[in-house]
Amino acid sequence: MSAVLETSIKPTLIELQHIHVRIDERDILKDVDFSIHEKEIITLIGPNGAGKSTLIKVLLGIVKPNSGKVISNKPLKLAYVPQKFNPSHSLPLRVKDLLDLEKCNAQIKAEIIKDTGIAKLENSKVQQLSGGERQRVLLARALLRQPDLLVLDEPMQGLDIQSEAELYDYVRSLPERYGCSILMVSHDLQWVMQGTERVVCLNKHICCSGLPERVQQDPAYQALFGNQRVLYQHHHDHCAHGDTATTCQHDSRPHIHPEPEA
Repeated sequence: MSAVLETSIKPTLIELQHIHVRIDERDILKDVDFSIHEKEIITLIGPNGAGKSTLIKVLLGIVKPNSGKVISNKPLKLAYVPQKFNPSHSLPLRVKDLLDLEKCNAQIKAEIIKDTGIAKLENSKVQQLSGGERQRVLLARALLRQPDLLVLDEPMQGLDIQSEAELYDYVRSLPERYGCSILMVSHDLQWVMQGTERVVCLNKHICCSGLPERVQQDPAYQALFGNQRVLYQHHHDHCAHGDTATTCQHDSRPHIHPEPEA
C-alpha cells in the first residue's frame, strides 16, 4: 500500500484502527487505519464502491466493524448531513419544526440560521424546498448539535455556483467558528485540492493520504484517477467527458462525476 503520511500537532479527535467490514461475503473495508484531528478539515475521495459510505457509518457508530477499534479520548458529539433527505409528503414538516428538534442556545441558533441563509425558509415545508435550500437547512440543523465532528456527504449538490462558493467559504470557517472537525465526502476537485487540509483516498483500504498537492502526485492516487477519473472542464456550452462531449451546466471547475454508492 502506498501512502503519504503527514504529522499534525493537533490532538487526535477520533481514530479507527485496523477496521475490517465484511457484508454478504464481500470485503467492504480492509484494515483501515484512519484518524481525525481536532479542528481539521478532511476530504474523503474514492471510486464508486470504495467503501466511503461504510466508513462514514463506522465513524458515526451506525455500522459495527467485524474487527478493529474506534477510539476517542472523550464522548463525542457527532452530526451528519446526508447526500439525500426525502421526508414523506404526508408529513407536515416545516423547516422551523425540523430545527426545533435540536436544542441549542438561542443566540447560537440565530447565528447559524443567518449564516446558512435559511431565515426566510423557516415557515416553508421541507418537502417543498429546492435541493440547495434543503442542503442548507440540513447543514444548519447539524450545526445546532454543536458537534465535535461534522460529517458532510456531498453537501453542495443542488446549489448554484454562487451559492456553492459561499457555502464552501462558510464550511472552511466552521472549525474556528464552532470548534468542530469536518469530514467531507466530495467529488468536487476544486474543493478537494484547494479547500481541505488533508485528502484521504479510499478504495476499500486507505490508498494514500496527506496534503492535497502531495496526494495528487502519489502513484496510488494516479492509478485510481490519473487515467480513469471522469472530469469535466467547461468550454462555452459543452464539457468533455472522457472522449465525448455533452452539454453541462456553466461550471468551469473540475469534478469527479459521482455515481451512487451502496
